[in-house]
Amino acid sequence: MQRLSDWYDHPEYYEAIFGTDTAREVDFLAEVSRRYGTGGKRWLEPACGAGRLVAESASRGFQVVGYDISEKMLAHARARLSPALRRRVRLHQSRMEEFFQPELEGQVDLAFNLVSTFRYLDSEKAALAHLKGTRRLLKPGGLYVLGFHLTDYERDKAERERWVEPLGEDTVVCNTHEGLPDRKLRRSAMRNRLRITGPGKDLLIETHWHFRTYDLAQARRLFRAAGLQVRAVFDFDYQVDAPRAPREIRLDSIFVLAPGEATESAARK
Repeated sequence: MQRLSDWYDHPEYYEAIFGTDTAREVDFLAEVSRRYGTGGKRWLEPACGAGRLVAESASRGFQVVGYDISEKMLAHARARLSPALRRRVRLHQSRMEEFFQPELEGQVDLAFNLVSTFRYLDSEKAALAHLKGTRRLLKPGGLYVLGFHLTDYERDKAERERWVEPLGEDTVVCNTHEGLPDRKLRRSAMRNRLRITGPGKDLLIETHWHFRTYDLAQARRLFRAAGLQVRAVFDFDYQVDAPRAPREIRLDSIFVLAPGEATESAARK
């Protein structure tokens, strides 16, 4: 067995796990934009990764801007675009808390980030900078659709998820482990193992990092501090006809955020 590190250096295997719901996710985003926002054609994906949602959105006629910190992911994203799609797509290398393009200010109909990448922002300062920067790019009536896993600080067991997907003649098995949350430090330890097996192949890609933690109250305070209002909350089943009631919000949540008035007090550490 060959051992490697950092799944973001291997976009083809990363996508084998996270690329299965692409069409359904874009269906959901388009309908959310139509119902809650402008329904317009200019979209933005922070932390776009290997570009699966960028490519799918562009194939439906949207003008899409994506950015990511990983040049390997961006190279994979560029390579998947046909010449026709490249005319509708702009890709940039940037951190989430730093991205800004002057020509986009006040021009974005829909921004979206669906798979907890937001939790890589490891401080309130960085998270707030990202949210404020994204808000600045939205049109009046524009939306930021932000999905991430909320934290239950009372849990006493690690959380584990497992997926198995085929990739040509190979099989990709993904195991993700999230340790117990540290309420004081606002973080939890993460580990991902991708095992890829197939003819003449046996790889293990193991990645370690920390995610920032948010319970619902912490998330709502942060949104208010960034000048974003929660218009609706959905689950990761992408059922646009089934928004969650305020008392029924689950840990896996997709927040539909719209520009509002920022509060003077920032979210606390």
